[in-house]
Amino acid sequence: METTNDRLKKQINFVIEIDKLKNIYRQTLLMDGKRYENDAEHSWHLGLMVLLFSEYAAGKNIDLFRVIKMVLIHDLVEIDAGDTFCYDKKAALDKNEREQRAADRIFSILPADQSMEFRSLWEEFERMVTPESRFAAALDRFQPLLHNYNTQGAAWKKHGVSSDSVLERNKHIVNGAPELWMFAKTLIEDAVRKGYLRR
Repeated sequence: METTNDRLKKQINFVIEIDKLKNIYRQTLLMDGKRYENDAEHSWHLGLMVLLFSEYAAGKNIDLFRVIKMVLIHDLVEIDAGDTFCYDKKAALDKNEREQRAADRIFSILPADQSMEFRSLWEEFERMVTPESRFAAALDRFQPLLHNYNTQGAAWKKHGVSSDSVLERNKHIVNGAPELWMFAKTLIEDAVRKGYLRR
């Protein structure tokens, strides 16, 4: 039987472990263009976006607390698996396998009940089937789109990304937040016009 002290030690160990997320850097520049964003900043940004944009969620009666939990934990697996740039087809080939192994290790640090809850929330986010996970995933795609637009397409240009690829990658936004998808499409079109993104 797990004592309160054992439980707390596991939770503290998890808190120490997830501090590593601050050192996982994404391909997304901060909007001021000065440096790359880390995963912890990305997750924090999404948490606030859940609160700000909840009125645009496709599911009008969604559990916002569940969405916030999802966006805060969705990238924890990248502590082990690393960040996979969303337009890198080669790196995507073993992404699922790397992330499953990471989930096994990282979530197992927690007490059993929390380990199951966090793993379940991560899997729900990945499947994008529930209204909550579709909204969380919509914001996860919308946020870097804003970054790319506001840095004059820095990451798009660096990696030679086309507008077709951006539309394909982000089309799932419509399932979680249709109005944000309409806005995203206007941003993509404007980015092409301004030369931030190649046709």
